[in-house]
This record gives sequence, structure tokens and C-alpha cells, in this order.
Amino acid sequence: MPDTTPAAHSGLASKAPASSRQTLTILGATGSIGRSTLDLVGRNREAFEIVALTAQCQVAELALLAIEHNAKIAVIGDASLYQELASRLAGTGIEAAAGEDALVEAASRPAQCIMAAIVGAAGMRPAFAAARQGTRVALANKECLVSAGDVFLREIASAGAELLPVDSEHSAAFQALYGADPSSIERITLTASGGPFRTWDLGQLAKATPEQALKHPNWSMGAKITIDSATLMNKGLELIEAFHLFPVEAHQLDAVIHPQSLVHCLVTYKDGSVLAQLGPPDMRTPISLALAWPQRMATPVGTLDLVKAGSLTFEAPDPVRFPALRVAREALERGQTAPAVLNAANEIGVAAFLDKRIGFLEIAALVEDVLQASEARGLIARAETLQDIVAVDTAARGLALDLIIRRSPP
Repeated sequence: MPDTTPAAHSGLASKAPASSRQTLTILGATGSIGRSTLDLVGRNREAFEIVALTAQCQVAELALLAIEHNAKIAVIGDASLYQELASRLAGTGIEAAAGEDALVEAASRPAQCIMAAIVGAAGMRPAFAAARQGTRVALANKECLVSAGDVFLREIASAGAELLPVDSEHSAAFQALYGADPSSIERITLTASGGPFRTWDLGQLAKATPEQALKHPNWSMGAKITIDSATLMNKGLELIEAFHLFPVEAHQLDAVIHPQSLVHCLVTYKDGSVLAQLGPPDMRTPISLALAWPQRMATPVGTLDLVKAGSLTFEAPDPVRFPALRVAREALERGQTAPAVLNAANEIGVAAFLDKRIGFLEIAALVEDVLQASEARGLIARAETLQDIVAVDTAARGLALDLIIRRSPP
């Protein structure tokens, strides 16, 4: 009988790790996902053997983590920091390396599980290298699916790799869908906290500062994803990821505001049943699932107390105050390289907002303008390779930067 589970549809994991002590590489060890992963590793040292740890520029922290967890190799993305890393690791027996190619090489080293947690388009090449190993990829990098979904999943399938999502919403969907016949699925609804500006009006949003946007009410995350949460672009990107991960069409995907961040996803079936995954807002829960599946491992995350929570509320996203969700949906429906353009322009917009070069409401407007300009220039087309995606990403970033410069006051 053919396997019709969501796992079979997209390469999502369905088998146990090969041995009791799992070899593990963490790409992006000093970011929020990397730190949370190493927190779990530190609490379960007998279960994991660290192969490689990487970071982009946090050289001191990387060296300390490599020593603490006895990694085989530590790689710093910024090649200018190689000597400092090597000096900090001198006498430890830990290999030091630096540069983009070294990140890819680290991702290629044999490991039973690779946590792909490098933020942004910079994480795509290493994640592709991880996929080619044919083992387990715990995916926290959005760009692999948002910008290069079809291409990435072909790599996963070709190598026979397992894919487990680390985003809390996709991990929740994976759990609620596991074992289901795809034809029985009616809808997948991802939840969003609404971010720090959920109740703000347009006048307030126009004056929002980066400092205010970075104060997320529920989650502790990196700066870029926190801003995406505030604009709701994060939820738009997650809808695109869900489209590639699960056996549904775009019209079967939805998002709803859930301020408590306790329900992470709801799956509606054709018989009227709705399965939801709940848990405290702590990334160590989905990370632990990606590491241990199909088993579960103990975490320090507290038990969810629904009586203490009091109530669970839901509301529809406001497309006027938060247009990013609409823009992302339109990119998903347009298909081809439109999501890659969306992602690239959004990265530039978020960086410009954090640098106080543009306002909060200008982020989504910039992304929409770049999508229109890219369409006019023929950038939105079918992509066959990662190189095609990288070329579109580079061009879209250039368009976004040009638009910001042109709009800046003299």
C-alpha cells in the first residue's frame, strides 16, 4: 500500500535516527535557534555528538560553544575572523575554518542530523549541501522553501533525505497531519501572535520605531524574524513554506491572529474535525521534535496550563494595517520566482527599517514595488537551479536598494 502521509508527500521525516548517539551539525549556532538547540544538547549530552558549529561573525561565542560541546570543527562565515577563531581554539584539537565555502564544507560533513539555522539567503547554499547528505535536515532557514522551494525539495528527494520543519507552526502542522490521507485535508491554518503592534492604528504604525518593533510580546527571536512578526510578513512567508511542505493547494492555507501564542496550527479535515497542536511559546519544543522524531525528548519547557491561560482568542488579520500578508499571498499565487523576489526585497526592507532609513509601513510597500518592478523586467520566471534563485535574489536586492535610495530625502 503506498504511503500517503504528509511525510511521504514532501520528504518529511518518518523514520528513527540511525543510532542512540546522534551526530549533529548546527549551522548558525550563535543565533536564537542555534542557542536553543545547544541548550537541549547540553541537557542531553549522552544523546548527541557535535560534528560542526558555524556562525557568521560571533567569533568569541562560537569558539566558546565549540569548546563546551567538543565540536570537531568550528566555522566562521566572515573570513577576516579566521585568525581570531584559530587563536581561540589553539590547543583544543578543534579544527577552525572560515568563509562561505567553509560553511558549505561543514554542512557536507557526515552527520545524522543537520540543523539548518543560518538566517537569510546566506543559509541556502549550506542547507542545500546538508540536503545532499541524504540524512536528516532540521530546517529553520525560511529561504530554502520560500525562495527555492521546488528546487530544494528536488534535492531532498534526490538524496533521499529527511526533512523536519523547525518553525513552531510547521512543526505543529506536521504533528497534526502525520498519518493523514492528503485527500481528507480541508484546510491548514497557521496562527500568528499579531506582534507588538496588533492593536495599533495606522497613525501609530507610521511612527513605529525599531526599538518598539523588537519588543515581541511572546517570543524571543532574532531581530529580522521579530520585525517580520510585527509586519505579519513572517506569516506570509510561513504560508509559502507550508505550501511546499504539505499536500495542499494555496487556497487551502490560511492565517489567524492568536495573541496568546499557545495554539500553533489548526488542521481542518473534511469530516469537520479540527486537530490543533498547543504548547508554550518556546522554540525548544519544535527543535526537540526535529532532533528526536519519531521519539520525543524531555525539555525544560513548562507544561501548558490551560486553566491558568484562561482563554484562547482568535481574530482575522487586518489587511489594511498589515498588508504584508496580502503581498506574500499574491507572490505565492504568482509562483515561479515571485516568492524569491518577495523574500529578497523584504530582507532589504527590514534591514533599512532597522537602520532607520525607511518607516515601518514602508517595508511592505517596498516589497510590493519590487515585485512589480521585477515582473516588468522579466525576473519572475521558472527556476531550475539554486544558481537561478541566487541570481534573482541578487537582482531583487539591487532593485530594492535602488528604490530606497531614490525615495530617500536629499
